[in-house]
Amino acid sequence: MGKRILVPVDGSEQAHRAFEFVAEEFGDAAVVLLHVVNPAEAGYSAQASIPSFSEEWYESEKAAAEELFAEIAALADGTDLSIEREIEVGKPIRVIVEVADESGVDQIVMGSHGRSGVTRVLLGSVAEAVVRRSPVPVTVVR
Repeated sequence: MGKRILVPVDGSEQAHRAFEFVAEEFGDAAVVLLHVVNPAEAGYSAQASIPSFSEEWYESEKAAAEELFAEIAALADGTDLSIEREIEVGKPIRVIVEVADESGVDQIVMGSHGRSGVTRVLLGSVAEAVVRRSPVPVTVVR
């Protein structure tokens, strides 16, 4: 039986590379694609405080995640990967670690945005924080 691998996806080239790595290295794995909708990205404008705006924004984010899942799943053609899709709301680091802990995955494979120096210090690194907090091994793909 293959591994169960969590692959957080955000639409970046690095996330696509992480999935391609899983497809090449673990061709018979069960893959959990995770997209985290971060409410902080909705902003704090007056419009964001209107309930209907929040619902519309969330529905738009869910639709974009589904498109992203379809795009990435197409990369699995010709493999024996089984793919699950999960959309969660929250801070990406916390959600990734929680899903890894609660869903019984054996490993996390995620992309690195390749920031360095001051940018990494100021903005932080999701991959670095996940590596530090994860209950399972993490592979970071560049």
